Amino acid sequence: MAHTKEALYSNKIFLNAALPLVKVIANDVPSLKKKFENVEAVIQVSCLDPECEAGKQGMHFIVNKGEWEVHTCLTMDPEIELEFKSMEALNDFFKGNITPAGIPKIKGLKKAGVLISFVMVLLKMANLLGATEPPKDEETKELLVKCYFYLLSSGISQLNKMGHPEIRDWTSKSPDRVYAFAVDNYPQVSAFIRIKAGKSRAGRGEYKRAMPFFTLRFNNLDSALGILMSIDDMLEATKAGRLVMDGGPEFGAQIGGFMLEIGALAK
Repeated sequence: MAHTKEALYSNKIFLNAALPLVKVIANDVPSLKKKFENVEAVIQVSCLDPECEAGKQGMHFIVNKGEWEVHTCLTMDPEIELEFKSMEALNDFFKGNITPAGIPKIKGLKKAGVLISFVMVLLKMANLLGATEPPKDEETKELLVKCYFYLLSSGISQLNKMGHPEIRDWTSKSPDRVYAFAVDNYPQVSAFIRIKAGKSRAGRGEYKRAMPFFTLRFNNLDSALGILMSIDDMLEATKAGRLVMDGGPEFGAQIGGFMLEIGALAK
């Protein structure tokens, strides 16, 4: 049976936008960072897919003593692999709809310790992105906002590359522009997406080559989480100064719509 567009979009979001956050979490959480200090491994997450030439889709990490490389493609020689029986099974798993039939096949039990550490990072990511209330401590707030910004910028770019109608229409008509996400006094949690004539590229950190065309800017981490976690209303937050749209509210509404789309595909 052919995949639905929603399944295809969700799969791309998980493989190419959400799972790369593993690197961020493994580096930013000290207890997890320590577990990979002496690890050398190639770790893959994949799903079987008879509709593609390779018979499966996936992405992998190369870990070298705490240094992570993210590759949004398959490798033929993973030392550890979580292989799902279908695209839909992978999507359901990362949406939290876990059933016995949807548990992935695990390869690489010879490195059981590394596998357990990797699963711990996945669980941390799931807990962060699945939270319904903002965390209490500043470090976790900062990490969560960073993960959301990276997910949104990468997710929008990935959907554009897949030809998502609304996003593709937006990028195809656009000159060279940069749209950014930022929090006052927290430059380390910034992200951006650059678009031009149908092409898009997501980036992490501040865009420093020029002033972004539009920035969705929050006055603090709590204000950012209010919008990112769909707790606060964007219009009310703007009126109260918790959210500033540098570049015009019409672009804020557009980006806000894409944010909701990414959120719906990932849940």
